Amino acid sequence: MSTPPLKNILEAAMMAAGAPLSVERMKTLFAEGMEPTSSELLDAIVELRKDLLGRGIEVSEVASGFRLQVRTETAPFVARLWEEKPQRYSRALLETLSLIAYRQPVTRGDIEDVRGVVVSSSTIRTLLERDWVRVVGHRDVPGRPAMYATTKEFLDYFGLQSLEDLPSLMEIRELEDTSRRLELGDDAEARRPTPDRYDFTSDEEREERGAEVLSQTEDDLAAASALVDKVEDNVFEPVEGKPGKGEPRKVRDLGQILQRLEEQHSSAEETTEENDETQRSDEHDDVTAQEKESDNE
Repeated sequence: MSTPPLKNILEAAMMAAGAPLSVERMKTLFAEGMEPTSSELLDAIVELRKDLLGRGIEVSEVASGFRLQVRTETAPFVARLWEEKPQRYSRALLETLSLIAYRQPVTRGDIEDVRGVVVSSSTIRTLLERDWVRVVGHRDVPGRPAMYATTKEFLDYFGLQSLEDLPSLMEIRELEDTSRRLELGDDAEARRPTPDRYDFTSDEEREERGAEVLSQTEDDLAAASALVDKVEDNVFEPVEGKPGKGEPRKVRDLGQILQRLEEQHSSAEETTEENDETQRSDEHDDVTAQEKESDNE
């Protein structure tokens, strides 16, 4: 019987193993003296990855080695094979796990200092039972509390090769900011709750602030009124006198509206050109005046 290609052997082994396989573990698949080198194994994995492009599964490298796994885009469909819902973890457990991952090794007291609440024994026990954390020592203080750190199983479960693959705290903050904007919209800053009151250091400053707000409001209302008048003039035909509230006005046809918009655009361009020409003339006069002053000196 001929020996199958190395990549086929590795594919079958990863499918049957049910757990990540390290390069050293892959070598044990072969008889003594027939083991491929580490570079040959890695080359075969690269070939296997290429063969699986566009397929529903892929080769993924995690902390414990290499494994076959379902691609992200096909995972929702494959999940329907199991009737039970995936286990949901409490916010307390996830916060505790995050603190251990980012600040390890830490004690239970360290976690409580950051969270501000007591860490329940069931939370620590769940993390230990799932082999996501382990005791790596005891701090040399009264009571000798246990110090916790994450494990390779933790990295494998979350698809990480090392702790360096964890998102930085800056990336997490940016993600939180993005989530808040998505929830509140781009005008999140403007939609913050209005303060109950404003505090000023004196009555004079309070009056100045009130006058400033009123002035800005009047300017905004005037600009809005002018815009409404302009739109009405473009859309409706002129009538003698100002029509009363609710009085119907005849709407211009589309050709008239487009013609008026084109005329206004041309007028605005002419005004801009005149202003540019005036500015260039003023600049030329200034340069001439400076040259004359220089000659007089």
